[in-house]
Amino acid sequence: MKRWYIILLLIITSLPSAFSQAEWPNITSENKPWTRWWWLGNAVDTANLGRLMETYAKAGLGGLEIVPIYGVRGTEDQYLPYLGTEWIQALQYTLKKAKDLNIGIDMANGTGWPFGGSWVTSQNASKHVVHLSYDLQEGESVTGNLRYTEQYIRTVALHSPVIDQVRKSDQLKPFRVMAYDSAGTAVDLTSKVNENGKLNWTAPRGNWKVIALFYAAHGKMVERAAPGAEGFAIDHFAKPALMQYLQHFDSAFAGIDISGIRCMFNDSYEVDDAYGQADWTSSLPEEFSIRRGYDLFQYLPALLLNDSGLKVSRVIYDYRLTIGELLLDNFTQPWHQWTNEQGALTRNQAHGSPANILDLYAASDIPETEGSDLLRFKFATSAGHVTGKRLISAEAATWLNDHFISTLADVKTAADKYFLGGVNHLIYHGTAYSPVTDPWPGWLFYAAVHFQPTNPMWEQFPALNGYITRTQSFLQQGQADNDILLYYPLADRLSDRGDRLLRHFDGMEKEFHGTGFESCARQMPEQGYAFDFISDRQLQQTNFQDNLIRTTGATYQTIVIPDCRYMPFKTWQCLFDLVKSGATVVFYKSAPVEVPGLKDHETYQAAFTDLWNTLTFDKTSINGIRQAVYGNGKFLLSTDLSDMLEYAGVRRESFTSQQLQFVRRKTGNNTLYFIHNSGQQAFDGWIPLQCNAADAALFDAATGLHGKAVVHRHENGTPEIYLRLKPAASIIVMAYPEETAGELFPYYQPSGPSATIGTTWTVEFMSGGPVIPPGRQINNLTSWTDWGEETKSFSGLARYTTSFRRPPVKADYYLLSLGKVYDCADVLINGEPVATLIGPDFSVVVDATILKKKNRIDIVIANRMANRIIDMEKKGMVYKKFHNVNFPANRRENTGTDGLFSTAQWKPFPAGLTGPVTLTPLERINRP
Repeated sequence: MKRWYIILLLIITSLPSAFSQAEWPNITSENKPWTRWWWLGNAVDTANLGRLMETYAKAGLGGLEIVPIYGVRGTEDQYLPYLGTEWIQALQYTLKKAKDLNIGIDMANGTGWPFGGSWVTSQNASKHVVHLSYDLQEGESVTGNLRYTEQYIRTVALHSPVIDQVRKSDQLKPFRVMAYDSAGTAVDLTSKVNENGKLNWTAPRGNWKVIALFYAAHGKMVERAAPGAEGFAIDHFAKPALMQYLQHFDSAFAGIDISGIRCMFNDSYEVDDAYGQADWTSSLPEEFSIRRGYDLFQYLPALLLNDSGLKVSRVIYDYRLTIGELLLDNFTQPWHQWTNEQGALTRNQAHGSPANILDLYAASDIPETEGSDLLRFKFATSAGHVTGKRLISAEAATWLNDHFISTLADVKTAADKYFLGGVNHLIYHGTAYSPVTDPWPGWLFYAAVHFQPTNPMWEQFPALNGYITRTQSFLQQGQADNDILLYYPLADRLSDRGDRLLRHFDGMEKEFHGTGFESCARQMPEQGYAFDFISDRQLQQTNFQDNLIRTTGATYQTIVIPDCRYMPFKTWQCLFDLVKSGATVVFYKSAPVEVPGLKDHETYQAAFTDLWNTLTFDKTSINGIRQAVYGNGKFLLSTDLSDMLEYAGVRRESFTSQQLQFVRRKTGNNTLYFIHNSGQQAFDGWIPLQCNAADAALFDAATGLHGKAVVHRHENGTPEIYLRLKPAASIIVMAYPEETAGELFPYYQPSGPSATIGTTWTVEFMSGGPVIPPGRQINNLTSWTDWGEETKSFSGLARYTTSFRRPPVKADYYLLSLGKVYDCADVLINGEPVATLIGPDFSVVVDATILKKKNRIDIVIANRMANRIIDMEKKGMVYKKFHNVNFPANRRENTGTDGLFSTAQWKPFPAGLTGPVTLTPLERINRP
């Protein structure tokens, strides 16, 4: 009997968390936010590297991404040659120190961006194609020589001799000359051009068009390159160019242990943010023939002159598709392979590329997004979800406002938007290496936000980092739990000729504004549907099993096709195969009608139409929805997406109608929600959860509090939890299929009137500048900028102290509200730390046990950097001391007469504690 008791006890204790108390996950360095670490001029030394890394780790940063860039004026003698012996030694020291501090290290695979440098030859640099055309009739010839005059281009970075793009003036020789008659017959005339460029050919009978093609260096240089690494950007469409570029790293790393590097990083494709486009590579004609099955030179009028009728859209589609495939096959994938061979992962920003960015994101280990638009984030996160990536990162808080303005609350708002977009690994943008002895504000990067130890809010920075860490400790678990795959209708954009050879894809707004694709993507989150984008390539790798559509990394309920005209036949056939197996595919407004591309178009189009003609759409019980049963599944067609999704039985989180946004994940048998109140009003009520939830726990990442949720069943059987969320607040919900043990999450309600505390305050200015103002006593809480010239220009820390008696209304808890705070605060009562508050809410629940009859409260306030910077500019003090781009403004109105950022028109920003500071007695409630 005793033996069976022991066995039973072992079984019970080995069961998953059925009745165990929910706890915060164990924290890793990857859970913490990381930051891009700008090595200005590579003017680094081990003493400062070590001190700074210790400072960063203490502030709660989990890792650093090394990016060498332009230098600081006056420090030129400290520059370390990039990838030289001293630079490698600095890298090795950094890796060792990072290991000691348990922080991670990533490294940009170059300096600045994009890939390129002084070692990139003109042969391996980015290229562009140009043409000349001539109309000839019978008996006519081209007069003069076939030469294209390349115009001299030299664009420079702002107020700097550093070149962003350069092309030399040159007379280009044609590499191909073709003639076309009115019937489309093509004749290769290249061999008839002599050394001087004279075309020895007379037009035969009919009307002819002669096209001469030329290609040359596009001229794009590396932006923000480190000293000595300035040079051409590589040809991203040619694998030999990439491998020659990477050979420079092979040589530098030979015999060196770089195993401490977690990831190599590639910044966004920014080759074409210059004059013209990088739209050619020398191997393109051969690659095009292999991939598309015909000779591109036979159809130059369609490609270059918008001629030849319907062939234009088909040829331009094939050309753009080929360029996109070359970027994937000759750059992204071999770079990924090379990096993995170094023992590192790849982090890749694919946006801005002339390609299917979903496929480019998917080809990296950690897809990375940036910006401020949630739908832009979805391209990186969708690729990560569909292909099963554990981490999806973001270049976070690049420009939230202009320099020196953004607060920690602003950063938190940006972070929450990234989380809602599916990101789970934030990389701040960023932190500049700055010697400890450099005068305030130290070395800075040209883009805000400045996550620097010289920022007064650095003292409260750990609170923001703690919030992000706790949130990401959950969001990095499991996999995304989205239900809908929204088809990415890239063929529509690739087939639309437009005014440029290439289109670049950078989210939703530019290329897809006003389309059905955008409409679907914006509707679904508002209506409570969770979705991911999916590309043709990814869709063709799906299957239907156990009543779910399965990609390589996740499962889904349905596919939405968003009112597009074109679809590759393989994708079309895949949809029919999935539906035949039991899937539901939804056509929003209309179904595709045409196969893109030129080769065998008639054959594919006929097969495409034949499949469509097998369908018979009938009316359904829902007005406006038509249905075609095919095999074990069905196609739906309607102009009302919401009705179709409901008819298809796709689950919907209805609480989004109350301004609550969410992201949902699966962790084993549990379901995880990150829920954010995006409204202007506090939420207080019940929300239903569309998951198997017998119980749930709540985790407040802002405070670290957690506990069981109050759960009940709606009369329809849906589990509901009670939730309170202030505006801009978030909560993590973990729903369990079985009951859990533990205390309920603490909620409170007032049990008496509020009382203002602090009739007289003592203010001590602790640190900052330009000078430390003298302390004072005040009776009214107002902005310290109103107290005189010394305080008007002060940026730093100030301690507010007052005493108060225990409130007359006895309670176990009190709500301490600081009222208005500029810009964040540490709160201590009777010497004990209570909370760090970064806003926008500046209140905290205080346990009455820390109160005495008479109490002391200390509130340490940090304001933003701006007021001190305003003072510096008025005095003509120099802090904009950087080569290359120096210090531009984010907003035009903040540009000075010299073209740089200026605060000349600014007034001091409010600073300090303006209250009122109140205490409100509370009672804890267990159930609403």
